[in-house]
Amino acid sequence: MIGVLLPVVPAEADDREDNNAKLSGKSTVVPLAKAHAHNDYEHNRPLLDALDHGFTSVEADVWLENGKLLVAHDQINVKPERTLESLYLKPLSERIKKNKGLVYKGYDQDFLLWIDIKSEGEATYLAIHEELKKYKKMLTKFTAKGVKPNNVTVIISGNRPREIMENQHVRFASYDGRMSDLASDVDNNFMPVISDNWTKHFTWQGYGEMPQHEREKLNHIVTTAHKNGQIIRFWATPDMPLPNREAIWDELLKARVDLINTDDLPELQKYLNENDPKQTGKHINW
Repeated sequence: MIGVLLPVVPAEADDREDNNAKLSGKSTVVPLAKAHAHNDYEHNRPLLDALDHGFTSVEADVWLENGKLLVAHDQINVKPERTLESLYLKPLSERIKKNKGLVYKGYDQDFLLWIDIKSEGEATYLAIHEELKKYKKMLTKFTAKGVKPNNVTVIISGNRPREIMENQHVRFASYDGRMSDLASDVDNNFMPVISDNWTKHFTWQGYGEMPQHEREKLNHIVTTAHKNGQIIRFWATPDMPLPNREAIWDELLKARVDLINTDDLPELQKYLNENDPKQTGKHINW
């Protein structure tokens, strides 16, 4: 396990730090740039639980049903009140207003909102685009002239209508690339991220030493993506509370993988607070 030695702080000192943070106008929760909440909507309080644990990246699966953008993993589980707007866009907007233009009070930390399209891509994306326009004041904007970064950057995943997105003059969302896009000539203004299934590229599941050729492959992937101005994320990494999960997280951290995927919010928060020497920071260099 990677270790960063931290001083032992008495409980009363923790209390003083919390009070000082409140007085200084700073969030008592440290935002964690590498913390990604996979299937965030399955938590008791979608978005809010992730924010309470310092996460700066969340993922929502979306279905277009009767003109509404509904959040659920499976179509059979959609509920009319669980919309993209009510669970994510509106709460983020309200929080940013309350914090005077910041997601985390006192921290200039951007936030990634991944929208994984589960229904038909083109119609769903166009509905998402119209919804995002209502919240454009907080969103990163993409035009032919370039990128205007903002508090929240939306990334479209799942059934991604690439041609439609590439031909838009103005977008409020970027495109989630795959490993097949690595080292392509696509500008990071369109495709700022490469994400893929861990098990498609690596056999190692955290038991024993990571094979050297797989460690070299991982480092090559990260280096290539970073050279192109892209960030890296893997899904389907082991996420049960067993030692092999932390072994995977160690290797991801050492390799400078940008986002660590989990459903276990408190454990990843604890891990990154103890092991990541650079907890906060902008996700993407435009």
